[in-house]
Amino acid sequence: MDRIKVGILGATGMAGQRDLELLKDHPYFEVCFLAASSRSAGKTYQEAVSSRYILSSPLASEFKDIIVRNASDVEKASECQLVFSALDSSAAREIEPKYAAAGMVVVSNASAFRSEPDVPVIIPEINSHHLQII
Repeated sequence: MDRIKVGILGATGMAGQRDLELLKDHPYFEVCFLAASSRSAGKTYQEAVSSRYILSSPLASEFKDIIVRNASDVEKASECQLVFSALDSSAAREIEPKYAAAGMVVVSNASAFRSEPDVPVIIPEINSHHLQII
């Protein structure tokens, strides 16, 4: 089975680090794109998080050498089918619609679009059938 190619927006922050920890060796998802602010862009993921890595588990070797992109550079994520966004709400409001407009599914933990009529809020224990919308 081909794994779904995914990206992480806000990959260097606490939530992005946790997302990557959960996606390590995932059977359905292959991380192919990491993005963060312009401060981290152009560095390897290991370089970008070296002074701010907060997890107790070690940084997974499969992510260490991925070059972090600027989250605003949507075209760099062209091979992604889906992006997990760990951006704060102010950045999410500006950046996430660009990824959606480029044809990617955007899964976000930000509150920026929770009240929009065409954005499902999915709580797997309650409404996992809403995933069929995607």
